[in-house]
Amino acid sequence: MRRSSSDLASGLTRRAFLAAAAVPLVAAACRRAPYDPRAFRIPDRSAVTLLPADSYDVDFAALVGRGLSDLRLDVRGRRVFLKPNIVEYEAGTAINTDPRVVVGAAVAFRRACAASVTVGEGPGHRRDTEYLLTSTGLYDHLRDERIRFVDLNQDDVREVPLASWFTGLRSLALPVELLSADLIVSMPKLKTHHWAGLTASMKNFFGVVPGAVYGWPKNILHVHGIEASILDLNATIRPHLSILDGVTAMEGDGPIMGRARHVGLIGMSTDLVALDATAARVIGLDPARLPYLAEAGRFLGNMDSGRIEQRGESTSRYACTFDVVDAFKGSRLSQG
Repeated sequence: MRRSSSDLASGLTRRAFLAAAAVPLVAAACRRAPYDPRAFRIPDRSAVTLLPADSYDVDFAALVGRGLSDLRLDVRGRRVFLKPNIVEYEAGTAINTDPRVVVGAAVAFRRACAASVTVGEGPGHRRDTEYLLTSTGLYDHLRDERIRFVDLNQDDVREVPLASWFTGLRSLALPVELLSADLIVSMPKLKTHHWAGLTASMKNFFGVVPGAVYGWPKNILHVHGIEASILDLNATIRPHLSILDGVTAMEGDGPIMGRARHVGLIGMSTDLVALDATAARVIGLDPARLPYLAEAGRFLGNMDSGRIEQRGESTSRYACTFDVVDAFKGSRLSQG
């Protein structure tokens, strides 16, 4: 009988779990790549824009609008789907994408003449999505702007063939609402993660896997490997943009039990690998030492700083050293 992901985690030390989770990536490196290289093309250079946001009182619609202009992204007539990170609620913490960032982005896309804007999430920790919407304040913001929300845990689904097979899976059931969008936007909270090191633009797509089909906390992804699942989801979904909430981030034992830490930025890019690599460097982590990011840099986007064009503010303005769990202390950027 197969044990659940929580049973597996309770029976392993964190170090042992990390070693086990890395096995699919190590195995992939030793054999033929588990994807068709002809299906992927990494741009010569990728633009990442960092925008200043000292607090959540700034005009996020204007800020995101500036980011869209910096990235020269035309959204006219497109059906936009925003995927924030909503996991759990505890007052005074930095667990979730702030609702003011989410709604500000929605307004920015409307102003840019998007055909429609929908927000959707499928929380993997708490099953009561309505509770999370109301307790985080997102419901009130969405209602005020008349923005539609879809619970991805309960949406209709369609079986989709995976574009890579790091997990060993060949297909997943994904929400119809996500699949019908013309422009898929990841809207993560910048956080450390006790199993993956960093959770940002790419890891955020765990929330599109429907709990009604696969259970909680998205058991199929944990059983088949967190880092492998990150790669397969992003290779298949092919998100078009990420808007990173790094105003107040989380360090330490993320993605839920960590501590809030002010950084003061909004990050945007059409290359999620480039944005996550930049975010890792900002908080003092070497993306080449985070296995899923290193692998993603081989076929999904640019991880090398020499191929990332920095726009907006300099990374040095925000550079800091986040506290991480012991397993990732060796993933810090080299000093000197």
